[in-house]
Amino acid sequence: MAGTGLSREAKNFRREGKSRPGCEDNKSGGRPEHPGSHMNKESVWDYPRPPRAEPTSKRIRVYFGGELVADTTRAVRILETSHPPVYYIPREDVRSEFLRPSARRSFCEFKGSASYWSLEVNGKTAEDAAWSYEDPSRGYESIGGCLAFYVSKADECFVDEERVQPQPGSFYGGWVTSDIVGPFKGGPGSAGW
Repeated sequence: MAGTGLSREAKNFRREGKSRPGCEDNKSGGRPEHPGSHMNKESVWDYPRPPRAEPTSKRIRVYFGGELVADTTRAVRILETSHPPVYYIPREDVRSEFLRPSARRSFCEFKGSASYWSLEVNGKTAEDAAWSYEDPSRGYESIGGCLAFYVSKADECFVDEERVQPQPGSFYGGWVTSDIVGPFKGGPGSAGW
């Protein structure tokens, strides 16, 4: 099973038909079951791996330092198993005067090499608040040059009129809204998912 991107623990759970660690056993092939009605809700456990890029016409906004730094209805969202969506905003819809390139770099096995950006607005700074794939891997060309923002480093982020919550933990940058159900990777005990 080399190259599947799953940890040994997750492969064993999948092969043995068990649920993921921290989730109750259920009949959904190891996916967590969610209490209550889920009409019009998306489970992050139904998202694919490798991730899928899809355009969205929802209005995406990012505020920092008392300013609207990004506003678009042309975002691309990345959907990946166990993660809330990440929204990539076209560079033309981000106020470039507030961006400063960072020295930080990272690598995603699917999307390629990421560059990071800090925000500087009205004397307030958020280091590595956004990232971009300037030359993404094949299949992810639609996010090339777009910026994704960490909700936790902005003052406020919105999908349409809903204020977004950050994905648990400090590494991943998913946007949690009321129409997305988890549990989400990033919190305590989720490293092996």
